[in-house]
Amino acid sequence: MPDTSRASIAMLGLAALLSPLSALAGTNVVTSIKPVELLVKAVATDDIEVTSLVPAGSSPHNYTMRPSQRQALEKSDVIFWVGPEMETFLSRLLGGDEFRERTVSLMHGDEVPKTNDIDEHGHENDHGHDHGAGEDPHIWLDPVLALEMATDIHQALSQLKNVDTQALDANLARFKKTLLEAEEDIQHRLEPLANISLFAYHDAFTRYAGHFNLTLDGILTLNPELSPGARHIAEVQDKLRKANQPCLLTEPQFNRQWWRSITEGLDITFSTWDPLATDIESDQDGYVNFLQGIADNALACLPEKAQ
Repeated sequence: MPDTSRASIAMLGLAALLSPLSALAGTNVVTSIKPVELLVKAVATDDIEVTSLVPAGSSPHNYTMRPSQRQALEKSDVIFWVGPEMETFLSRLLGGDEFRERTVSLMHGDEVPKTNDIDEHGHENDHGHDHGAGEDPHIWLDPVLALEMATDIHQALSQLKNVDTQALDANLARFKKTLLEAEEDIQHRLEPLANISLFAYHDAFTRYAGHFNLTLDGILTLNPELSPGARHIAEVQDKLRKANQPCLLTEPQFNRQWWRSITEGLDITFSTWDPLATDIESDQDGYVNFLQGIADNALACLPEKAQ
């Protein structure tokens, strides 16, 4: 006669071993860039695993994805990206049948392009990444649009299985409150920059400057992958000469030295800011800290703070 008690104990032991494995099989989210990750972290619960594709120091305009990152996409429950105007390297992949249904574009009005709209190199045939035309894709730098992005993230996460929707609701409400408070604080902090003429490496700074009423008098290059033409350089140099206490905001992702030569001999202050939030801690308050950090970088343009 079989020992049923021992069999039951064995089954319970097996269940105990398997249950932690089930708990570990949580929700996997993949984001294209760090700022999107920060917005996900602001809304997501602690059991949601979030990873980003573009590593520190790299640009989303020309990144080449590793095979391990392709595997992360395969294991993901949902994928968040800005859209084809920003992360061109993802257009072909996310436009295919494998990932389209679990991909969320956070740039309103942008749909994931169909595979046949993209060439063999992964670039869109009709409208590849071009800062010189179309809508500025750096939407995460405008707090109003960032809140819309967080709302879209909340909606997508709420539709997944085994998520705590009440916790997601609470996190979104907390983020909205914290963000509004940060906006008021930043607006007040940036008041001393009212008479400073700011110049940016490329148009990533445009939305932040517009939201906080900063004076952005010029952009060095319309396409960060290419050096500007002689005519554009001459126009920027002329603006720099006429500007009031000009300050050039450079970016670590584009370590080009040509802007040094075109500003040589001019009385200009320099500051570096990072639109990809490389050094920002990825946690629930990361996005707000990111906005505050940009304010710090802009305030470094004040003559009394210039080095």
